Amino acid sequence: MSSFFELLGLFLLLMLPFLYETNHIFRYYFKFLMYYGIVSFNSIVLIPAFLTRPCDVRNLLWASTWCHRVSTLIGLRWELRGKEHLAKDQACIIVANHQSSLDVLGMFNIWHVMNKCTVVAKRELFYAWPFGLAAWLAGLIFIDRVRGEKARETLNDVNRRIKKQRIKLWVFPEGTRRNTGELHPFKKGAFHMAIDQQIPILPVVFSSYCTFLNDKKKILNAGRIVITTLPPVSTEGLTKDDIDVLMERVRSQMSETFKLTSAEALQRYKPLKKGGVPISHLAATVGSAGSAGTPVADAAVAAAAAVASNSSGYGQPAGYGTGAAKASLLKTL
Repeated sequence: MSSFFELLGLFLLLMLPFLYETNHIFRYYFKFLMYYGIVSFNSIVLIPAFLTRPCDVRNLLWASTWCHRVSTLIGLRWELRGKEHLAKDQACIIVANHQSSLDVLGMFNIWHVMNKCTVVAKRELFYAWPFGLAAWLAGLIFIDRVRGEKARETLNDVNRRIKKQRIKLWVFPEGTRRNTGELHPFKKGAFHMAIDQQIPILPVVFSSYCTFLNDKKKILNAGRIVITTLPPVSTEGLTKDDIDVLMERVRSQMSETFKLTSAEALQRYKPLKKGGVPISHLAATVGSAGSAGTPVADAAVAAAAAVASNSSGYGQPAGYGTGAAKASLLKTL
């Protein structure tokens, strides 16, 4: 009986490379399993070290050192632009777009640049042990979004501390993560905090994941993501009456940057006609279109967003529906 299980285990082990190369659904779950598994294991290993200085945001530097290589294992490459803004030793509110749990891997790759930085996260994540416990010991701020008054009290306490200790506070103003190829409406919390303490807003933009990630179709290919840090936006002299204008100004800047950097990602794909214009040409043209927000940029991002809702990919070879051609396109690049 034991030999039967040994043979079965050997067979399954030998099947792993085959399934990984030929089945994009298996590859999707396998990559996320590696991601969550390694982060959870590292959390267990790091908890004793975090206990030596509990709730210290510098613990997140240790976490990023241990976890940032997960990106390489699952085929993601991150390119940071505007590093000088992120590296500045100052208290600020970082606002970033939120597309997937993969955002955390991007943060791990730039944490050494940010140095003292913590994150506002939903309270439910605290109960995802061992990660939740490790995150709390590393100084993450957990808020109860259901109990609004309690959340505001927590953030007010945090706000005073980050200004005094010159800590960067990372906030996802969209709230819920959505990989749809566009920025969604912002919530006002981060902007209230910045104005209350008269500290700058630092916009950070992740380019679209639509060219390599499709949760609906269970596709996670290799991908290149551009992280752009824009110049800080001052809040000096602003009051709560200025929140709407400030929020729209920041969101507009981030949206235009998102369109430009997302269009760049399309250059990795073979030309696919859309209304008679190759998508790769659309991406290449954005840089010379004059300014962001042009129809060219919008068209390129729309093409990238199509991956999130359409089974067709970029530059499909003839006979894409066949197993061999489909596997060739979906496999890790």
